[in-house]
Amino acid sequence: MLESLDHPAWFAAIGSAAAMTVIVAVRYVLSSGGFALATRSVRPGLYDKLGPQIGAEIRWSLLSAAIYGVPAGIVAWGWRERGWTRIYTDIGEFPLWWLPVSLFVYMFAHDTWFYWTHRWMHAPRPFRIAHAVHHASRPPTAWAAMAFHPIEALTGAVVIPALVFLVPIHIAVLGLVLTIMTIMGVTNHMGWEIFPRALVHSRLGQWLITASHHQLHHEKYRCNYGLYFRVWDRICGTDAGLAKPGWDGR
Repeated sequence: MLESLDHPAWFAAIGSAAAMTVIVAVRYVLSSGGFALATRSVRPGLYDKLGPQIGAEIRWSLLSAAIYGVPAGIVAWGWRERGWTRIYTDIGEFPLWWLPVSLFVYMFAHDTWFYWTHRWMHAPRPFRIAHAVHHASRPPTAWAAMAFHPIEALTGAVVIPALVFLVPIHIAVLGLVLTIMTIMGVTNHMGWEIFPRALVHSRLGQWLITASHHQLHHEKYRCNYGLYFRVWDRICGTDAGLAKPGWDGR
């Protein structure tokens, strides 16, 4: 597909990649910054001694923004100008029941990819080369959501751009997928549980990942690998449950 592009098309595709990189970077700053401000209000002093760590998290995350933004921008351009993807805007193009189903399909596919690549990242060599960057956040903060080595960022950046070529999705549902991805990525790393205990400890909560679950991954490393759901952790025997009561100062 890319080989057939003329010079104006190449410039447009590059411009789209650059614009998407800026959008991803701004989204990161606003979302992580917003939850960091919430942390200052709800858990004052939690990040007070973590200045150098937060600086590193921001630098790695802005680099990751480019790695996420470039393929997303090219795919966005291809969708608008060449009809490359299966993103659709006419809500009547597929049955209405496909809207929630497609949301689940995207989230489960993303979660599956994340679980297995994340487990691979914990093998000694990949961990030493790449994933150690993310685990250098001790404890993680709201700024750590995208603090990845470029190799790890690349494994995460290809998922949604690949799915839009394979699975039909309405543009609004795709926006919801990206919103959930952003919120969960940040809130799982804040160092405190933003969701109510009634949800976290409910039957539904037993299948969802929140900060109480992911915090234990950052403490023990060899458990709780999932992104949204605890399904693969439970199937594969890597679910270690939730962090101990009071871990977040409640």
